Amino acid sequence: MVLSSNRVEDLSTHACNEEGFELPISNHDVPPLEVHRVCLPPHKTTLEKLRQRLLEVFFPDDPLHKFKNQTCLMKLYLGLQFFFPVFEWGPQYNLKLLRPDIISGLTIASLAIPQGISYAKLANLPPIVGLYSSFVPPLIYSVLGSSRHLAVGPVSIASLVMGTMLSEVVSYTEQPILYLQLAFTATLFAGVFQASLGFFRLGFIIDFLSKATLVGFMAGAAVIVSLQQLKGLLGMVHFTSKMQIVPVLSSVFQHKDEWSWQTIVMGMCFLAFLLTTRQISTRNPKFFWLSAASPLASVVLSTLVVACLKSKAHGIQTIGHLPKGLNPPSMNMLYLSGPYLPLAIKTGIVSGILALTEGIAVGRTFAALKNYQVDGNKEMMAIGLMNMAGSCSSCYVTTGSFSRSAVNYNAGAQTVVSNIIMATAVLITLLFLMPLFYYTPIVILAAIIITAVIGLIDYQAALRLWKVDKLDFLACLCSFFGVLFISVPLGLAIAVGVSVFKILLHVTRPNTGVLGNIPGTQVYQNMNRYRTAVRIPSFLILAVEAPFYFANSTYLQERILRWIREEEERIEANQETAIKCVIIDMTGQLKRKKEEKFADILYLTC
Repeated sequence: MVLSSNRVEDLSTHACNEEGFELPISNHDVPPLEVHRVCLPPHKTTLEKLRQRLLEVFFPDDPLHKFKNQTCLMKLYLGLQFFFPVFEWGPQYNLKLLRPDIISGLTIASLAIPQGISYAKLANLPPIVGLYSSFVPPLIYSVLGSSRHLAVGPVSIASLVMGTMLSEVVSYTEQPILYLQLAFTATLFAGVFQASLGFFRLGFIIDFLSKATLVGFMAGAAVIVSLQQLKGLLGMVHFTSKMQIVPVLSSVFQHKDEWSWQTIVMGMCFLAFLLTTRQISTRNPKFFWLSAASPLASVVLSTLVVACLKSKAHGIQTIGHLPKGLNPPSMNMLYLSGPYLPLAIKTGIVSGILALTEGIAVGRTFAALKNYQVDGNKEMMAIGLMNMAGSCSSCYVTTGSFSRSAVNYNAGAQTVVSNIIMATAVLITLLFLMPLFYYTPIVILAAIIITAVIGLIDYQAALRLWKVDKLDFLACLCSFFGVLFISVPLGLAIAVGVSVFKILLHVTRPNTGVLGNIPGTQVYQNMNRYRTAVRIPSFLILAVEAPFYFANSTYLQERILRWIREEEERIEANQETAIKCVIIDMTGQLKRKKEEKFADILYLTC
């Protein structure tokens, strides 16, 4: 902003009293003008500037600082710790840490076994694949992962997305082998994509999914998942393969003759039991073990009921035979050429993004609660390598589950050894206990899934968005209704699109405001937010909460001129002192960044 010299001279010879009237100032009262020379920055070549910029973008944490001034042997040891965190915490592990890890590992195993079977059915995969995916990936993560509380295994959203995208093209009932091949191949590409993001330090890409869009997407996906479980909850045989809300409800009422009253009674009883234990655990965290143990207890009780009444319970569908034994190798089942390869790649990338987003968010949440750091890029590599190994051992996409991680945290887990204990319990189940699931009713799996995904509907977060930022609330609604009425993949695309649009909007149309002085202090705040702030006569202080550059320069010029025009109109209407100086405060952008960072941490913690 250019100021005329007569305004500067006029300002130097006048002042204002408390009432805002001008007072003359003699020249000898004005301090002499001081000139401060600003030196130019040190000269750097173009390559040096490019190198510094790339380091700031891709290596803000300077991951190699530990290697400075170290011997070759020490550098080798630090390298092992960097790529394999087990070498960092392993030497310090002792029996004192083992006891809580055993307790938490067995606790999450009681939740992981029934959820693994249920989520595999959600992905239209054989139930045994869910158990396979709860055995190998946790072992891989325990060596490569840096989060102490992340419980690894299948999750509902990634299972839903994989099942939706694959079943739209390939029927899992008519072509089960091809469907299984595509699921393993999609898992491989999900792992490659995730590991690549971590290796090339491109983790900031997943930040395009804002909190607001994720709240809406998760809620919409939870509703779709719950509606899909009506097939098992009502004992239906024929059901639509579509995921939109209208076709699902139409299918439910078009096949009312297939409803089984025995299945409905059993499903509603166990669903009420699961929801009650979940509510008790939510209100009183000391009873976390109730919600953790209730799914396994429901599986055992329902299996006993059906086994005892098998002659009278013909209407209740059961899981049937599940093969015993360890994960069979599946490298020979990878579909790496053919017409369905693009489908596998697309499914892997979409499900990989969602799995990565959930895993990183959950890991950082519990790390913040325990005041330790989780390296996002190393976590991406760990989750990616875990899925790559899983695709070769009959597993599908896995990541850190919020529900199991919360149970793991409340159970007192100290290290990632709890994942090893959980995998050991799953191993024993695979080797010796599989025949016991023969009479497990499918309806109980539907009840377990509904109970698990209900926690994804965070209406309180939506209300906070409405109160804080209406644009964020609109983004939340767009992703929610996109999932409900269009499709899950397109709902995710809408969520990403809204997030990118919001970023561009904030960058090209930054917030501006008039600052006023808080009486009795030297603090200046936005007058729209602080009622006690007062204007400084003859001064217009404007805050711009973003840096100036080509994308917003025209807008900021027009907006600042409008602020000046509106201020002159207000002064003329109130007969106040004319504007003599315009001050543009650019420090607000730094403060805003700190506030947004704190708000993100607070949101994750809550």
